[in-house]
Amino acid sequence: MDFNRRTLVAGAGLGIAGRALAAAKRTVDLGLPGGPNTRSLDPRFPQKGDMIVQRLRPPLLETPFEVFDNGVFTPNDRHFVRWHYSDIPTSIDVAGYRVAIHGAVKAPQSLSLGEVLKAGDHVECAAVNQCAGNGRGLFEPRVAGAQWANGAMSNAKWRGVRLRDLLDKAGVGAGAKFVRVKGLDNALVGDSPHFAKSIPIDVARRDKTIVAFAMNGQAMPLLNGFPLRLIIPGWFSTYWVKMLSDIEVLTVPDDNFWMATAYRMPTVAVKPGDKGFPTVPITTMLPRSFITSHVDGTTVKSGERLTIRGIAMGGDAGVAKVEIVGRDRSVLALLEKDEGSFSFRRWSATVFAGRESIISLGTRCTNTSGVTQPDVQPWNPSGYARNVVEYIALRVA
Repeated sequence: MDFNRRTLVAGAGLGIAGRALAAAKRTVDLGLPGGPNTRSLDPRFPQKGDMIVQRLRPPLLETPFEVFDNGVFTPNDRHFVRWHYSDIPTSIDVAGYRVAIHGAVKAPQSLSLGEVLKAGDHVECAAVNQCAGNGRGLFEPRVAGAQWANGAMSNAKWRGVRLRDLLDKAGVGAGAKFVRVKGLDNALVGDSPHFAKSIPIDVARRDKTIVAFAMNGQAMPLLNGFPLRLIIPGWFSTYWVKMLSDIEVLTVPDDNFWMATAYRMPTVAVKPGDKGFPTVPITTMLPRSFITSHVDGTTVKSGERLTIRGIAMGGDAGVAKVEIVGRDRSVLALLEKDEGSFSFRRWSATVFAGRESIISLGTRCTNTSGVTQPDVQPWNPSGYARNVVEYIALRVA
């Protein structure tokens, strides 16, 4: 992959987005309980195929759910997109690109892209990239924020160098506790806090915590973080900083807005209107599973032998089992090839359509740490970390 001569330009597509939306006719119904349900599939963004457009500025693009039935890895042009600020580069000058490493280090660095790529062995990891708010639009009562259905997630094979190899070039100080990372996106309002996330030093030094330069064997699309993106398998994607440009080693907990105020979960049960409850930053993902072979409302024949298939993820551990559940039924699914603990895993099962007019089917994943999807979703005011058993209804003719 020749990065030295690559300069990616994508400005025109972002610039005309507003005008294209006005003429858009292609839509999809997400079936959100709080509505509104309709989303546009236009405009198309640079390096992207059909995506559900949740927001134009900054770009929030959801993967159409049918994509997940086509394979365990999500194609790069259908990989979901989430940015916090709309001031993002529309082109990258590869020759001038730098990653700063500073803070509690012995020798601060300013590394070129070529120096990053030569910092250590190139390693590959399959991992699900999932927004903490994936499924937020399905929460009841409704919560504020992007009303995602279940397509704010994707899976890829990520290739890069270990973050610890970059840290070692700078020489981490003895008192290091956290690593804070930033990208090239900026707020439009000058006093808004730069988007930055921090992880414990032990997480930063894991074998599979990498600074990726490729996804699915290709340079990642600009909207997914070209030329470098932090990958922390098993953690929500808010930590997977795109267009990585700044790595700072801290000796104390990070008190920036995006850690101290945003992206936090209550530690106690809460209900709408509650205030003053304790919270902690969201970190690791939970097990989830979905039926991909049939959609809600599909008509099947009475007595038909149905092959049900789908995907599952273990969150911060591997997939141990998937069960198909419904009224008076529980079927253990057959797990297909294991691409790694942090990847989607495909599964299939056979069920029979009986005489009932409606068949309600759900899927329950248990991960290798023994954590199982719940039957009831705990509510939280940000709509984070949804992982309830998801059901579809099949109509029997």
